[in-house]
Amino acid sequence: MTDGLLEPASPVLVLGVGNSLLSDDGAGLVLLEQLRAAGGWPEFVEWVDGGTQGIALLGVLSGRRAVLILDAVELGARPGSVHVLGMDQLRRFQGRASTTAHEGNALQLLATAEFTGDLPEWVRLVGVEPESIRTGIGLSPSVEAALPEALERAREALDAASRAYIGDA
Repeated sequence: MTDGLLEPASPVLVLGVGNSLLSDDGAGLVLLEQLRAAGGWPEFVEWVDGGTQGIALLGVLSGRRAVLILDAVELGARPGSVHVLGMDQLRRFQGRASTTAHEGNALQLLATAEFTGDLPEWVRLVGVEPESIRTGIGLSPSVEAALPEALERAREALDAASRAYIGDA
């Protein structure tokens, strides 16, 4: 806050969601930390650990130009499969009961943002197909083995978002 005015949101948001107490559901949070730790990102990228807040994160999306969401995504593929989805692909999965174990998953958050007019113009979700979503700390072997590929896909997506908005930040 500066002189009583709110500072504008960074144009690019990296949002990790999930529950680290439910084994593979914590994959998005692990990816968030690994991507942030890789460093070298422009200062206009903001990093948010959304945990299990679901649609309570709607305000975090407001005013953004681009969002990269990192999450466990259950689409019926082989455990450890890495998914990279844009809004057109994500819309095909809307109406499913859940893609993750936490309350208010990424699909519901994006659908609500679209409904309220707060959907950023550029959206990507990078997720890993979970093997196990039950009480436990730590990722399953298949999800752990998929992290390098998921991290590379997330890096590529964030590079694309950063290039798109570097001159407009």
